Amino acid sequence: MTDPATTASASVRRPHVLILGGTTEARTLAADLADRLPGLRVTTSLAGRVAAPRLPAGEVRIGGFGGPDGLARWLREHAVDALIDATHPFAGTISFNAAQAAATAHVPLLALRRPGWVPEPGDIWHPVASLTEAAEAVRGLGHRIFLTTGRMGLATFAHLTEQWFLVRSVDAPEPPHPPHMEVLLDRGPFTLEGERALLRDHRIDALVTKDSGGAATSPKLTAAREAGVPVVVVRRPAVPEGVPVVEMVEEAVAWLRIRLG
Repeated sequence: MTDPATTASASVRRPHVLILGGTTEARTLAADLADRLPGLRVTTSLAGRVAAPRLPAGEVRIGGFGGPDGLARWLREHAVDALIDATHPFAGTISFNAAQAAATAHVPLLALRRPGWVPEPGDIWHPVASLTEAAEAVRGLGHRIFLTTGRMGLATFAHLTEQWFLVRSVDAPEPPHPPHMEVLLDRGPFTLEGERALLRDHRIDALVTKDSGGAATSPKLTAAREAGVPVVVVRRPAVPEGVPVVEMVEEAVAWLRIRLG
């Protein structure tokens, strides 16, 4: 005979949170939620662009949703109570898809974004709005360029035949890419001493980076400042209008506590 109390307990639905992840903050958030809110069901979605991603705590799904309509359908079908966009600051498409899907499915949405970098005395920064502008900016900055914008945007620099590029990425890039290029497969965090040696050994004239923020890859900025190397900094895109934004994992946990009661 089934115990009524057991049946009632089994029928209680656990609140469900979907994290759009792929960042250190997303992994930290998933781990914190597992520790602080053990009754919460946490699913992290990864885009699948990295061959061997670092997996977070909790449930994991890999791959796209098929646009905002597909994401909205997934939110409804999996009874998601809250959505947290903790993707990379430059993963613009998924952020706008999330905003549209959350509105369609009537699911509260929060954006978790690490603070951007701020120039310090001695920095030689050239802020630009896009990779296209970055490709134009490096023309007059030197011939040996350290490119740390990821493998997905290399096509933007493929027409530059007079520069030599040192490209650092987690996975090997595919064409199109600059004709004169050396690839360094590596994943942060990086050390200041290592970045100093890299700039020195490769005789780097200029650095190109996205304003991804965080400490894992910021030593390159310090090394460039010390060496007097100019830095082309691609400004991050804006978060979709109306989406609340926090910078710390603790703030995201507090927001969830309020939303989920």
